[in-house]
Amino acid sequence: MTAPLITYLTVTRCSARRYASYRAATAAGAFTNTVFGIIRAYVLLQVWSQRPGLGGYDTAGVVTFVFLGQALITSMALFGGGIELPERIRSGAVAVDLARPVNLQAWWLADDAGRGAVQLVVRGVPPMAVAAVLFDLRITSDPTIWGLFALSIMLGFLVSFGLRYLIALASFWLLDQRGLENAYTLCAVFFSGVSVPLAIMPAVLRATAQALPFAAMMQIPADIFLGKRTDTSLFTGLAFQVAWAAALFGIGGLLTAQATRKLVIQGG
Repeated sequence: MTAPLITYLTVTRCSARRYASYRAATAAGAFTNTVFGIIRAYVLLQVWSQRPGLGGYDTAGVVTFVFLGQALITSMALFGGGIELPERIRSGAVAVDLARPVNLQAWWLADDAGRGAVQLVVRGVPPMAVAAVLFDLRITSDPTIWGLFALSIMLGFLVSFGLRYLIALASFWLLDQRGLENAYTLCAVFFSGVSVPLAIMPAVLRATAQALPFAAMMQIPADIFLGKRTDTSLFTGLAFQVAWAAALFGIGGLLTAQATRKLVIQGG
């Protein structure tokens, strides 16, 4: 079933308003992101003081990389969650979702987009603002770079949603999807580049990480922002994100159809 685009835009707007209403949690999250960003920046600065230019990053570049990660870590939901579908399956409320004349995958994408947009602003901008005062950051003034960076963030978010939606769908078959979420968090934090730039990993591990979808969430957007991807590498980076997003959404659509063909509500 399909629904007008305005329906999904309304879902996104309502989701954004809902997440923006948690002001205390938002302030605490922004503060935590800032503090951990400062700690990580000083740790990596010590490493770079011993190995200048490691991975092709100078000190300004690696500090900027750290705070880009802090800005994206929650909006990309690298720690998992963000999609309430598993809880609704367990409670039986998913029956209401399936009765709506909408596409289930598109509905939850719209809902998650509102969450991601709010988190990007409220947990991303404050840490970057504090970092600009404390450190020497590499902030570009090129509008083309900013536009490509925004495009890469959106594509990275689609990859993130695609992975988390598959985990959420597993609740149609499993009693509890939290084991999968824990595995996702471990892989996302390690292979996305949010811990350390993938460029400084050993060759085999780096090649593996760069082939996995997690690199699309953090490493590629950050490298675009820092000007490390130009011409062919820029195109291949964006194409990598598009390919993974398309593959994950295709698989999600097939599994959604299979999951909803015969449904047993666990809680209702």
